[in-house]
Amino acid sequence: MDNSKEHPGLFDLPGISAGFQLAVIGCGAWGKNLVRCFAELGCLGAVADHNSEAVASLLGQYGSRALSFEEVLAEHSIQAVAISTQPSTHYDLAKRALLAGKHLFVEKPLALELKHAEELTDLARRLDRRLMVGHILQYHPAFTRLQSLIASGAIGRVLRLQANRMNLGAIRSEEDVLWCLGPHDVSIILTLVGAEPSEVYGVVGGYHLRKTIADAVTLHLNFPAGEQAQVNLSWLHPVKEHRLTVIGSEAMVVLDDGAPWEGKLLLYPHIVNVAEDITATIRAEPLPVTVEENEPLKLECQHFVDCIAQGHDPMTNGDEGLRVMRVLAQASMMLDSSRGCQDNPGRTGAVKHLSHVGSDHARPDPL
Repeated sequence: MDNSKEHPGLFDLPGISAGFQLAVIGCGAWGKNLVRCFAELGCLGAVADHNSEAVASLLGQYGSRALSFEEVLAEHSIQAVAISTQPSTHYDLAKRALLAGKHLFVEKPLALELKHAEELTDLARRLDRRLMVGHILQYHPAFTRLQSLIASGAIGRVLRLQANRMNLGAIRSEEDVLWCLGPHDVSIILTLVGAEPSEVYGVVGGYHLRKTIADAVTLHLNFPAGEQAQVNLSWLHPVKEHRLTVIGSEAMVVLDDGAPWEGKLLLYPHIVNVAEDITATIRAEPLPVTVEENEPLKLECQHFVDCIAQGHDPMTNGDEGLRVMRVLAQASMMLDSSRGCQDNPGRTGAVKHLSHVGSDHARPDPL
């Protein structure tokens, strides 16, 4: 299939030839979306998955060819791979892909152990391969608009952020809700604050369906300049809620991904005056912030292709993935610690100095 005829603009980019091809590894519930997006971008070169029926269905819709993972690695016309498999397989598949000379897109989390993520990041740097982690919210038009809103000073100084990511399902069996849903919100919070937290504390997990896999987790973050954040995660919740609230010194803003596009980003110019013993609160009507409607996943995939073409590091490169994983590793360690103190369920300490996290704590509890 000559993709350049359908998408001539893509192959005008420096470094991208008309023969540029990418293989998607894993075409399950999320991988099939990657197949669609890369096909629409005109660079889908192959699909690899053990489920032959799923592969056949996707090839019927988007063309391309079915290859095994080993065949993908050996195929010189395929310059990049996008991995969307079980998280426990990410490290091995990603390492083999890099060693085969492929540029690499990996769905979150990059790995389940910090030392493995560090190894992959170092390997990609040494081999001069682009490594990108699928932190999709970084490419959401509403988040991009939120970043510019904060940068403009519209809400003053950022004081506090609260993220709620809750829904009924999809319930996992090999990673807990912290590692399944947490990367999304930790990633965007670290970006908005512009720093890693100095402290992770108040980490609480709910183990309702299995004794070793948390179905609900709450964690708190303190940052060096005084900002604070709270993240609430659950896959055992009756309604879907994907909402980020940012409290500023001059105004507040809410990004609600469940709202229609015209209401995804709302600015609340509330005023709170504190003078001695008197506090005055003046409520204001929310102001919709214009957001350009576009598919985040498509933008994410395009960014990966652009980075390969131009030799640039992706926004969500290995280093960004490591920053997120350091927070998850700290929180995971605290969950392990609190479960070991069942006689005192309210006891939660604080763990500081994230740059010195031990990789042994990065693995979620096994079944």
